[in-house]
Amino acid sequence: MAVRCYGEEPAIAGAIFIYRDLAQWYDYVESFIGVSGNADGLGNLPDGKFQPPFEMNCVEKYFKEKVETKYKDRHVIIGRTANLTQPVKGRGQCMARDLCHRGCPYGAYFSTNASTMPAAYASGNLTVRPHSLVNKVIYDEQKQKATGVEIIDMETMKTEAFYSRIIFLNASTVATAFILLNSTSSRFPNGLGNGSDQVGRNLMDHHKGLSITGHADGFEDKYYYGRRPIGIYIPQFVNIKDKTPGFIRGYHFAGSAYRGRQAVNATIGAELKEALTEPGSWQMSLGAYGECLPYADNRVTLDHNKKDQWGRPVITINCEFKDNEKAMHNHIAITGKEMLEATGFKDVQVNGNISFPGNANHEMGTTRMGRDPKTSVLNAYNQMHEVPNVFITDGSCMTSSAVLNPSLTYMALTARACDHAVKEMNKLNL
Repeated sequence: MAVRCYGEEPAIAGAIFIYRDLAQWYDYVESFIGVSGNADGLGNLPDGKFQPPFEMNCVEKYFKEKVETKYKDRHVIIGRTANLTQPVKGRGQCMARDLCHRGCPYGAYFSTNASTMPAAYASGNLTVRPHSLVNKVIYDEQKQKATGVEIIDMETMKTEAFYSRIIFLNASTVATAFILLNSTSSRFPNGLGNGSDQVGRNLMDHHKGLSITGHADGFEDKYYYGRRPIGIYIPQFVNIKDKTPGFIRGYHFAGSAYRGRQAVNATIGAELKEALTEPGSWQMSLGAYGECLPYADNRVTLDHNKKDQWGRPVITINCEFKDNEKAMHNHIAITGKEMLEATGFKDVQVNGNISFPGNANHEMGTTRMGRDPKTSVLNAYNQMHEVPNVFITDGSCMTSSAVLNPSLTYMALTARACDHAVKEMNKLNL
């Protein structure tokens, strides 16, 4: 899913910016990576620069009609995804094979290999240094700024330093926290830019884990073409206007309708082959992602009593979903089951349990943005308060996990921070 954060405080504590500050950068990123979707006109899910959307199948269209008739606060839309429905320079159109996880040979699914890396190479300004494990950011006590990074060559085990006027540290949330905590100096004995003691804290991930399914009567004469890379999407509807008892923030549903194989009694031969050509009944499946609140004790620390294979302190992660996430998870189960039953699906089943942090692969937090250097690590432009020539624009900058898939926001923040960095360098402020 490629979706925009929304609202007055989309992802940053202290209302450090509002949606319109990022809108143009969402446009920029969407135009570059290619996002398919529909302009749905929803207040809590801003539209963007979209390629033509994928199409819902007949049962999904039925579900949409029934949900939006019965629930005035809920909308069923086709998901927005970074899969091309029209080719762009150097990349082909999605063939709806649903094999994105293997690496798309057409470049239709946005990835570093298909999109950003070729563009960086084309600039003539990229040097790739493989087998290089970043160990720490080098801080110059006299200049009072970062001057480069120290790496460990993973083949020779030797250390080497690379120097730069500015540094973008985007190693992914947990690794970014490690690098900062490991970058100690006289000024920063607890880690680079960690005067607030917020580096490593407030680790978040979305919670998920439920599968809510039901059977649809009818539509036996209908099927669908291809294996779409995206399903339907129901944006957050709880805690938008009215408060939901038991928890704050919210969740979204995603899902799809499909026909599996019918039950087959034949064991081998022509009878089995013929039976397998006939699809089974229609089913509808829903899942959900819920927001995790930032907790100071959900954190990344370093264990200096243990060393990894490169002689560095071992990362220790203490993180759990707490009462708010568990209450939300229970509400998802109730709401999802009710929604399928209310729209005419039969034999509705709820399976699964709440996931564990890290399972959704949406790690965030650990170097959060904010106005006050005493309570945050980064400013509004993703600069470290205490080391302004270091920018951090991966998931670690987030102060709320929100309810949406976050990668598009990371990219928009990165584009915005790069623009700011260039302007500041031209002014000789960096």
